[in-house]
Amino acid sequence: MQQTRRPVSPGHEPAVLAELLGASKQFGHGLAAVQAVQGLDLEVRSGELLAVLGPNGAGKSTAIGMLTGLAAPTSGRARLFGCDPRDVRARRRMGVMLQASGVPETLRVRELLTEFRGYYPAPLPMAQVVRAAGLDGLESRMFGELSGGQQRRVLFGIALAGDPELLVFDEPTTGLDVEARRGLWATLRDLARSGRGVVLTTHYLEEADALADRIVVIDRGIVIAQGRPAEIKARVPGRRVRAQTSVSLVVASQWPGVVRASREGPWLELLAGSAEPILRALLDLDPLVSEVTVTEPSLEEAFLALTSDMEAAR
Repeated sequence: MQQTRRPVSPGHEPAVLAELLGASKQFGHGLAAVQAVQGLDLEVRSGELLAVLGPNGAGKSTAIGMLTGLAAPTSGRARLFGCDPRDVRARRRMGVMLQASGVPETLRVRELLTEFRGYYPAPLPMAQVVRAAGLDGLESRMFGELSGGQQRRVLFGIALAGDPELLVFDEPTTGLDVEARRGLWATLRDLARSGRGVVLTTHYLEEADALADRIVVIDRGIVIAQGRPAEIKARVPGRRVRAQTSVSLVVASQWPGVVRASREGPWLELLAGSAEPILRALLDLDPLVSEVTVTEPSLEEAFLALTSDMEAAR
């Protein structure tokens, strides 16, 4: 995607484009009240891709709703470009792709893009929107005739239409094939490099690991971890050991220090506090063990550990 905005200069502090300040959101009243978000502090900066992660019901959608003006905090504050997120002047500087679209199914792709581009004073050129969203060849198709993955790409293009400074994508690659997903990954990277702020929620943890400059993990309505992907993964001590071996899953899972064990065909995979005793035990029981690799825990393992700790603390 062509970079129409100037990247953040090295040595300059990125601007805060949107933020939540001690924001809480309650639904209902009295005994039926549900506290979706509690005292949440969150900021989105220019030139970065922020991934917001959390299990179902963690409060991610509520937090995004407050940032984008779709919901008002019960207490605390939400700010968008220094204004109330419901201020139309601020909202014109933002593009949003939500899971529920409400897009008329009888309009053609080009008609939809033309309509949404018309809402903004200086929209992106049509050809650039089509290319960035991977919509070449679909311009004359009606939205309702498209596959689920193609519809997601149209919604992606609509979010880009106004050439926004801040983009919010809620599960943008759901339903996409591998090639289309990789194409949108490249566009997301380009958007952040161009100086825009990008917010991404996703259930694909490898997606967050590959794309995010910073990750915020929310559970039960509060932030339980935040930092660069490497910092989040470092919250889980130990190493992942993977090997082709005849050692049984039952035996390996009982070794001291093993946190998690799984098997897929001839492959045994172990998450343990230290790799050395695991390697010795493997060699003792199976001198023919092969294809041994030792790596750091994945973002998925860190995520599961963080949310499991939260559940245990409760």
